[in-house]
This record gives sequence, structure tokens and C-alpha cells, in this order.
Amino acid sequence: MDTEQISQRRQVVYWRLLTSMFGFSEQGANFEHMATEVVSELSLPQLILDPNISIENLLHRYPELEADFKNPIIPQDDTATKAETATLRRALVFSKLLLNSFGPNTQTGVVTAQQYAQWLKDVGFLEQALGCQPGSLRGNGPSIGKNPGNQNQGSGNNGGGMGAGSGSGGGFTVTEEQLRAILKALEGELIHRMALHEVLKDDRLASQLTPSMALVEQLLREKANLSGNALKNAKRLIQEYVDELAQVLRLQVAQAVAGKIDYSLPPKRIFRNLDLKRTIWKNLTNWNPEEQRLFVDRLYYHHTAKKKTPTRMIVVVDQSGSMVDAMVQCTILASIFAGLPNVEVHLLAFDTQVIDLTAWVHDPFEVLLRTNLGGGTHIYAALQEAAQKILEPKNTALVLISDFYEGGSDQVLFDYIKSLKESGLHFIPVGAVTSSGYFSVNQWFRDKLKELGMPILTSSPKKLIQELKKVIVN
Repeated sequence: MDTEQISQRRQVVYWRLLTSMFGFSEQGANFEHMATEVVSELSLPQLILDPNISIENLLHRYPELEADFKNPIIPQDDTATKAETATLRRALVFSKLLLNSFGPNTQTGVVTAQQYAQWLKDVGFLEQALGCQPGSLRGNGPSIGKNPGNQNQGSGNNGGGMGAGSGSGGGFTVTEEQLRAILKALEGELIHRMALHEVLKDDRLASQLTPSMALVEQLLREKANLSGNALKNAKRLIQEYVDELAQVLRLQVAQAVAGKIDYSLPPKRIFRNLDLKRTIWKNLTNWNPEEQRLFVDRLYYHHTAKKKTPTRMIVVVDQSGSMVDAMVQCTILASIFAGLPNVEVHLLAFDTQVIDLTAWVHDPFEVLLRTNLGGGTHIYAALQEAAQKILEPKNTALVLISDFYEGGSDQVLFDYIKSLKESGLHFIPVGAVTSSGYFSVNQWFRDKLKELGMPILTSSPKKLIQELKKVIVN
């Protein structure tokens, strides 16, 4: 075969990959037939085209293929026919890796524990082919290109990026961030469609689950149906995610919330508060040039006392299914603020009923286990319950986390919120506290609250932290 023929066959392999990915069975029949011929010409087993067989099983049957799948796919010089042939073989191997990682096996209505375990192994082979550390594409390890000795592996020709092709067509580019985001979203979908209790019963499979928001949501929905070893593993995964997120949010709170210095109080006259620079400056008039000594008749100290106006924070969280991300992050934030000096935090969760979770506010893990996802949304009733905890409106922040789709009258709810604001209360409406993604909030409330000077916060938790800082730091 000459260079042009090999290039055409490589295009057939990629077109066949696309038709297999998206289920174009009629349109893909010809590509399937041509791909079979390409495999025969290269003396490769036909099973390399079968998306239903795992890579592990394929290598068990054909151990001579191990070098193709276990060595990183390194771009080669395509000017020679020999190199073109190697590129064609590499294209078939890479096609198999992509098909197993993103193909038909990931698109079934119900995902079994066995399918999920196979998918994890197949993605591991994809990571290996791209020169990655195990788990790095699923967010559990070093980035691509950080593998010692493989700094350029997994990149296309001329810096084209992961998956950059060669030859006719110019190839394509997929960045590390894009591939990681796709795999993370896909894993969330697989978990959502999986009979999760099967995986959780098996410690080995459960240990391979990556704590994520999608997984936490699924676990919270399924927790009533879990018991024994499955419940133990579910709690461990939720705790891991909560701890990881808390570590990030705690740092953000520490950076944002720091009280102002209270200069009305005299500084403590202790050595660690000594303002040495100011003391020397103020006593320079006492310098004795003959003795080369500075006589100090007054010491100056730093003011370190901070204003401590008592602050009460009331967090009201919508526990309906659409609010899981915000609920998780805000319960963690509530626990962090509850640990600050001179801050008293109350936590309420609601759907059609209101649950007072203040007793567990210091432990977001316990809070999450005590919530019940789903149900309607009665915001007005929740705010009435929260209002009973308001003692001094000016020193109270009421944080309402909801999508503002009220089960009752929108106008009645708005009027009540307006009366709370007019009392001097710091009312902070939150539509979503999430790192990314689209979130639906009732547009009517979005507009009306903005007119009142209280825009509904969305996106990063940093916005909520900054608003709370205004209340806590006087």
C-alpha cells in the first residue's frame, strides 16, 4: 500500500469509530465492512473492532497486542510507508480505546456493577495510552504529561494536543481539561444509571468510586435503601467528598472573614504586641550620641483587638432534588461559620415541611444524612419558621438557598421577604452555590429581588462568603 491508500484507510477507521459511537447503524454498515478489511490487511484480530469485549479480555486472548495497548501512543514521522502503516495500526488501537471509553457500553439504560468496573479498567488503558498516571483523567492523579520520561506523550503532531491526527484531514485537538470534564460527566451519568447498591456491597469496587457531586446526590437518594456494607461504603464516600470540599471552603472563609481592628480598646501590653519600629521612632529624641544609646521612656504596642459584634446566622436550605449541589456546599459553609468566634448559626432544611438541623450544624455529614431529597417547595412556611429565631435583625443574616419556585403565592412570599429586609435584617437570597453549570432560578423573583437591591447569588461560593463577611465583619 502506498501513502495515500494508508491515509484513506485511517480515515475509514475514524469514520467507523464515529458511526459506532452515535449508533448510525445504516450509514455505518459500509464503514464497518471496510474497517473489517483494514483489520484483515494488518493481520489483527477482528475482536479489536468489537466494543462489547473489554480490553483486558482482548489482551488475554491476544497477548501479542499488549505492546500496542500498554505503551503510550507516540506520534511518528509519517513520511515513510512504514511509519504510515504504524500510524494505521495505532489508529485502530486508539479507536478501540475510545470506543470502550465512550461507546455503546456507556449508553445502556441501566449500568451494572460489572459494566462500571469494566469501564474503569478501559479508561485506565486510555490513560496509559496517553502517557497519564492512573486515575489522572478522572481527577485522581497527576495531569497529562506529568509522567516521568513521557513529557510529550499523548500529544499530537506539532503540538496539536491530545488526539491530534496526522495526514489528510489535519486531525483534531482535545485539551486535557476537556477530556477530564467529559470523563467526569460520563462517570456521573454511569453512576446515575447504575444499580449502586451492587457496587457498594463490594469493597473493591466501592474503593474505585470517585467522590463527586453526582455520586453524593445518588447516595443521598439511595441511602434509605442501603444497609450493612453498602451503607458503610456510602457514608465513607459522602464523608470523603464533604471533607475535600470543606477544606477548600474553609480556606476561602479564612481569607475573607477577618474582623476589623478595634482602636477604641487599649492594646495589650505584652511583648508579642510590641511595636518596635514605632517605639524607636517615637523615642529618637532621647538618643545620646556620646554614649551611643537610645533611652526609651515609652513603649508602643500594636492594637490587636477586633470588633466582636454578636452575629446570628440563619441558613434556610431547600432540600428538593434540584438543589443538591447548593445544599451540600451551604451546609458545609454553615458548619465553618458556626466554628467562628461570636457567630451563632441555625440551620433549617425544607420542602413541604421544615426540619431544624441546628443541633448538627457543626457536622455537615450528619446534616446530609438527615435530609430527604425531593418533594415540593414551601418557601414562605420555611421563612416564617426562620423568623422565630431572629432576635436582633441588624445583627442577623438570613441566607435562603432555593430556586424560588414557590409552591404557594409568589406575591405573598415576595411581600414577606420585603418586610424582613425593611426590619433591618440582612437577607441573602441564593439561587445556586456551584462551581459550574446551568441553574434555573425563577425569573420573576430574580427581577423583583434585584429591584430591592438583593440580587439572587449564583455560581461560586465566594460570592456568598463575601456577603456574609459584610455582616460578620463590622
